[in-house]
Amino acid sequence: MTDNWKTTKVDDVQPGDVLRYAGQEFTVARVDDPFLGRAEMVCFIEDTPTRWHAYPAAKGADIEVRVGG
Repeated sequence: MTDNWKTTKVDDVQPGDVLRYAGQEFTVARVDDPFLGRAEMVCFIEDTPTRWHAYPAAKGADIEVRVGG
């Protein structure tokens, strides 16, 4: 099966989305908005049994989201 990716805005990302960002592919568990009190920033949180990571991003920026199967 081939993954399909679409470019969307950071603002449109929801928990459960699979992103390709900052050299990683990961599933978003939580979106912190605003991030560190900055209304122009969000932080995507990955939280799995094997890895936890935070990925800050600027609102309005483009990001790749996996679509389909």
